[in-house]
Amino acid sequence: MESTRQAKISRLLQKELSEIFRQQTAKLHNTIVSVSAVRVSPDLSIARAYLSVFPSSKAQEVIENINRSAKTIRYDLAKNVRFQLRKCPELAFYLDDSLDYIENIDNLLAEGKPSSAPDASAPEAGE
Repeated sequence: MESTRQAKISRLLQKELSEIFRQQTAKLHNTIVSVSAVRVSPDLSIARAYLSVFPSSKAQEVIENINRSAKTIRYDLAKNVRFQLRKCPELAFYLDDSLDYIENIDNLLAEGKPSSAPDASAPEAGE
């Protein structure tokens, strides 16, 4: 169960990380990185940021680059939240592939719809 303080810090970190990635979009070769969610540990020492990357073909490469530069990103984040937080949490970045998963489910449903869906116009056996 996430406390109110954890939720507030998560929203703050998500907003500030989104701004940092927006400013660095030019450096990422026109790859769009958005922060889907941030989860903060109960002791506020670790923050897990889940990132969506577009185009998704570059996602793994972008996440690896971001993880390599996590200390620089943490420094920039600490500068931005220095008046709200006493100590900036350690950052860990993960790929949020939920949009790809949803798209895959939609494609599977669209492909299987004519063959696997029962015909609604056929009368029941008891009618």
